[in-house]
Amino acid sequence: MRTPAKPPFESLKRSVEKTRARGGERLPRDGFLRETYALPREEARAKAREWLERWPKQAYWTEVESWCERPDDVIEFTMRRLPSAD
Repeated sequence: MRTPAKPPFESLKRSVEKTRARGGERLPRDGFLRETYALPREEARAKAREWLERWPKQAYWTEVESWCERPDDVIEFTMRRLPSAD
C-alpha cells in the first residue's frame, strides 16, 4: 500500500509571507478592538470612564473585559469595544 503524497503548501506559504510583510498584525476574530493598561487605581478608573464616555456602551458595546490587581495598588485591565457604531 502506497503512502499518500503530501499536499502542496504554496497557499499557506503565501499567506504567512503576507502576514509577516504586514508586521505580523492580527485581526481580532470577534471584531472587537482591545487595549490593555496597567495603571494606579485612580488613573485606571479615569481611563475606564474616558473609554465609556468616548465610546458609549449602548453603541459600541464598550466594557472592561478583564482586570486584576497587581502589587502597589496597580490595576491591570483590558477594555474592549466595537470599531464603529452601526
